[in-house]
Amino acid sequence: MLFKQNARPDQPATALADNAPPAKLPLPPSLTERLPMAAAAPSPASAPTPASSLSQEADDREIGKRLIVGKGIQLKGEITACDRLVVEGQVEVTMNATRTLEIKPSGHFIGSCEVEEAEVSGIYDGDLTVRGRLVVHHNGRATGKICYGELELERGGQIAGELSVRERKQSQSAPQTTTGKAPGARNAA
Repeated sequence: MLFKQNARPDQPATALADNAPPAKLPLPPSLTERLPMAAAAPSPASAPTPASSLSQEADDREIGKRLIVGKGIQLKGEITACDRLVVEGQVEVTMNATRTLEIKPSGHFIGSCEVEEAEVSGIYDGDLTVRGRLVVHHNGRATGKICYGELELERGGQIAGELSVRERKQSQSAPQTTTGKAPGARNAA
């Protein structure tokens, strides 16, 4: 049998029904500031409404499948179907079907991957194909066979190895070349 503690000590404790779940107590403010909003217990005044649940679903879709390798963690293997990989520790992996790679200043990535976007603030060693933008921050270093669509290299950032730019679609990157003749002019020989 569970007992409910009353707010006033002069009243006796009342017994709860055996099948009733215990009430959730709100977390102290010091803990709720450090926890993400999803982990904090909702107060009765902030019960989810249909509009807020729709925005929560939209946020979940935007975040997607995310893997964070924390400081001091070492991971080896293959990662597939990950929307965002954040490396704070050390990984030796091959990545497929990943949208975004982010290497934090303490992170070290060894291996190969093909991603839509990559941000390097730590160390990347290996084959890297970035279909979109590769950003190497001032304390970042990327070495190996690197292919990118766009490159943003901050002052102090390092990039070395075999570099290449991904070819864009013919209609976007290579405008039609002209020979300097007027349209319809024929070569008089």
